[in-house]
Amino acid sequence: MKAKKTILKNGLRVITIPMKESPTVTALVLVETGSKYETKEINGLSHFLEHMCFKGTVKRPTSRDITTELDTMGAQYNAFTGQEYTGYYAKSDAKHFKKIFDVVSDVYLNSTFPEAEMQKEKGVIIEEINMYEDLPMRHVQDMIMDVLYGDQPAGWNIAGPIENIKKMKRDDFVKYKKEQYVPKATTVVVAGGVSEKDMMIEVKKAFAHLKSEKKSGKLKTTEKQSVPQAKIKHKATDQTHFVLAFRALNAFDKKNAINSVMAGVLGAGMSSRLFHKLREEMGVCYYVRANTDPYTDHGVFQISSGVDNKRVKEVITAILEECKKLKDELVSEKELNKVKEIFTAGMKMGLESTDDVANFYGGQEIMVKKIENAEDKAKKIRAVTPKQVRDMARKIFQDKNLNLALIGPFKETSEFLPILKV
Repeated sequence: MKAKKTILKNGLRVITIPMKESPTVTALVLVETGSKYETKEINGLSHFLEHMCFKGTVKRPTSRDITTELDTMGAQYNAFTGQEYTGYYAKSDAKHFKKIFDVVSDVYLNSTFPEAEMQKEKGVIIEEINMYEDLPMRHVQDMIMDVLYGDQPAGWNIAGPIENIKKMKRDDFVKYKKEQYVPKATTVVVAGGVSEKDMMIEVKKAFAHLKSEKKSGKLKTTEKQSVPQAKIKHKATDQTHFVLAFRALNAFDKKNAINSVMAGVLGAGMSSRLFHKLREEMGVCYYVRANTDPYTDHGVFQISSGVDNKRVKEVITAILEECKKLKDELVSEKELNKVKEIFTAGMKMGLESTDDVANFYGGQEIMVKKIENAEDKAKKIRAVTPKQVRDMARKIFQDKNLNLALIGPFKETSEFLPILKV
């Protein structure tokens, strides 16, 4: 399996990954736009536009025309929106490649944004927002971004506020798409049981005629913090959900492998430090996670869990103590090697299907305009040393980088600020 990158004359980037033995194929189109490219007045538009792209094209006038065609081929398909990119994809039997690629490219390029469908979809979007707000495990993730970045694009909800959704007009979609969905901001990825030649024929047929156009950019994220911060949302829940987040490395930082391994020491596998401490020793939670989330101009290292309401402070203190241990003590070679194996094996197992392969290479290209294969990434993971982990912990785990978002039967941040020390 080898990925090849091609740049068309109009600036559009193409990643082709032929997989001879694969019975399936995935077509993925990514564009460099998301909530960080919005203004406050149109916050939520990137996500709403993604929904509207499936509501009809010139060739396929209704959403049912699109979905019936894909369902008839037994395809899996969807779209997604993040802070910095939006994606559209379909996966099917490899014999249907030309058909699914035609549908995905048509949805991306030729959506008509029917007025009547837009008005109906407002209700769908609003209920999606309400659904996430009713799920503390999910909603606390939106809250932590607000704590970290406040009133700037990096701190806004990707789905936007309900009042914005109600006010959006068809012209907003047309204007935004023209400004953002341009060739040089677009990456097309095809992975699966199709030859590289056949992949490129379909890509060029759909995209090569597009003119190169300028794209609207995004504001640089501002980071200001000198003391721990917290945000509490009172909710009568049986369990408290929280996220502890530290300001960390951006996507271009060469030390991201160290950051990932450090997260693995804390939260990778059932033998990880936090799983063992919180679940096996203390018996206070079902899940605990530690992960890194690097963006183009900022990054987050976060630990999340849902715990017994009566033991929240005790748990937060225990988690921060584990972070402090990484600052004070070297991780043993044995433990570090275990984490490295979890990461490298997991990465390879995560590339067994064509949609995962497409996202693996496409995500790299759309974020940093550079792709590495699994072995390249594995080498960086294997090269991490105990001292590098300790040095990274000392850099990241500082009071001035620490933030807490929490949903549960609590009302005052003053209850938690005194324990936010690392």
